[in-house]
Amino acid sequence: MKLEDLRPSAAVRGILPDALVTVVSVQWFGSEALELTYKTPAGRVANELLYRHDEPRLEVVEQGRPWSFDGDGGLFRLVSEAQRIRLAHLFDPVLAVHTSIVEPLPHQITAVYEAMLPRQRRGRCEWRR
Repeated sequence: MKLEDLRPSAAVRGILPDALVTVVSVQWFGSEALELTYKTPAGRVANELLYRHDEPRLEVVEQGRPWSFDGDGGLFRLVSEAQRIRLAHLFDPVLAVHTSIVEPLPHQITAVYEAMLPRQRRGRCEWRR
């Protein structure tokens, strides 16, 4: 980027380490330096002298929303619901019991979740050889 690209109302990255600033005005001092007056995202106005050696750290960006979603809303809902169901066991270990119409007795829940499931083998079944 060249210093000549700095125009009022342009969004610039590189002035502040973690934010975009909006150019308010530019005042040149010769052809090698300028005083940049800018506004921070918090609304504070500040000045900074910029020289030609500052050009590599600056970048003019297009202003817009910080993020946008242009995808299919129905598909997004479907995927987010699938992820919610996939991760539900992290918040409710006996989710299968709570979401079914079966009303197990307490000793049955203990038998399945504390005795049988921990013993379940992962991998190939022995009887399928």
